[in-house]
Amino acid sequence: MLALLRRDLVLAVRAGGGFGLAVAFFLIISALVPFGVGPSVAALRPIAAGILWLGALLSCLLSLDRIFALDHEDGSLDLLATAPVPLEGAVAVKALAHWITTGLPLVAASPLFGILLHLPGQAMPWLIISLLIGTPALSMLGAFGAAITMGLRRGGLLLSLLVLPLYIPTLIFGTEIVRRGADGGDPGTPILFLAGITLAVLALVPFAAAAALRINLR
Repeated sequence: MLALLRRDLVLAVRAGGGFGLAVAFFLIISALVPFGVGPSVAALRPIAAGILWLGALLSCLLSLDRIFALDHEDGSLDLLATAPVPLEGAVAVKALAHWITTGLPLVAASPLFGILLHLPGQAMPWLIISLLIGTPALSMLGAFGAAITMGLRRGGLLLSLLVLPLYIPTLIFGTEIVRRGADGGDPGTPILFLAGITLAVLALVPFAAAAALRINLR
């Protein structure tokens, strides 16, 4: 499993995605919003939490189609499917590699983008916490979508259409955590809901994704 994780991390870096592409897209969204709604603090503060979470969510979509595509093209996925390692474990490792190369950079960069959108200082820790809790679910759900659309021509659009509705609960509770933190409220309840969603996704989705891969590999 560790060897597979190292391999996927190396491939993600060599492919030119992950670290830079997602953060650059997140920056573009954060920089364009003030041009659309106005640069005033009064206009940006009420929507900063939603824009930051939406930017992180859309940035995660950029590299989802490559989670299994490269392995499918070179035949590595067929070897993984017949290896003694459970295919569910391979799916989880690939989702973890996607989170490390995409989710973690977004978490690290989010405070800077929060400043661009005039997010209150007391909400910054809650922004980081919410993204740390929620982004693993985004990567795992993305792996499920990538497994379903693997091998399809122009599957990127279909992947987005499949995954975006599944992202909505995570988006709602992640945004609510940051909003309550900005207003000085108690974010405990949305944190519990978000953590529950992430744990449920991490526990169940690898089996669904592995089943989809087995069907596509027949």
